Amino acid sequence: MRVGVHINRFNHPGGPAAVGPELAAAGAAAEAAGVSWLSVMDHYFQMEFNGGAEDAMLEAYTTLGFLAGHTSTVRLGALVTGVTYRNPGLLAKIATTLDVLSGGRATLGIGAAWYDREHHGLGVPYPPVAERFERLEETLRICLQMWDPEANGPFEGKHYRLAETLCVPAPVSSPHPEIMIGGGGEKKTLRLVAQYADACNLIVSTPDELRHKLDVLRGHCDRLGRDYDRIRRTIVHTGESVTTGDTDAFLREVAGFTKLGIDTVIVGPRTGEPAEWIERFVAPAVPRLAELD
Repeated sequence: MRVGVHINRFNHPGGPAAVGPELAAAGAAAEAAGVSWLSVMDHYFQMEFNGGAEDAMLEAYTTLGFLAGHTSTVRLGALVTGVTYRNPGLLAKIATTLDVLSGGRATLGIGAAWYDREHHGLGVPYPPVAERFERLEETLRICLQMWDPEANGPFEGKHYRLAETLCVPAPVSSPHPEIMIGGGGEKKTLRLVAQYADACNLIVSTPDELRHKLDVLRGHCDRLGRDYDRIRRTIVHTGESVTTGDTDAFLREVAGFTKLGIDTVIVGPRTGEPAEWIERFVAPAVPRLAELD
């Protein structure tokens, strides 16, 4: 099992001018530690449980572009983009640009969106949940059509209509940037994972909960004729050890997940100074986690 880092705070004590250098240092620290994944949140406002809307939040894809310029090996993505945030054609173009400029290291992380305050605050439409899932599926179809060099043409959906699906230059990743769907909804989200995604991201508390979610995903794959083993499975771990920085406790907390086919466990510092946290907590965990059976 590999380790990923999810940067979710931008409230550096040195103020806005210190955020860029700190992120560059975090990228360097992540690669030195052997981290396989580096992500940021895609929100307009900071989440309520993480400091609140008045706390610092950066635009995700600008930040990922900055990280692409300061890294060379780690995979980059948003965890995850709300489908309501950007027009699907524009989103495909943005993800393609990140993939091209990073040398094929981009993942399109996407979900159905949930943070109503940021939508209302900035005047972005926030449709009901059923419509958001319809839009999510259409967005996935649009991205795949834009990334297919033989498929340029119109797209006619219930919510989106594109006259052309040109995407030039094409992604560096083959056949296209990885698609990661975040969320554990059993009827809709995991069905979309089975049908469209290359990876999934789950937030679970126990190995038993994870086993159940993966069984549901496997069932969707069986019904759709999809090879379950071709889906990269990741989890976010938010145990107490991540906050305290206790590597031994972290390994104990995640040991039960190792036999369930998880590719990457993703952890996020609750600090605006992630570089030091990566060096102190994550770097020792990477080789030890890789040894777990």
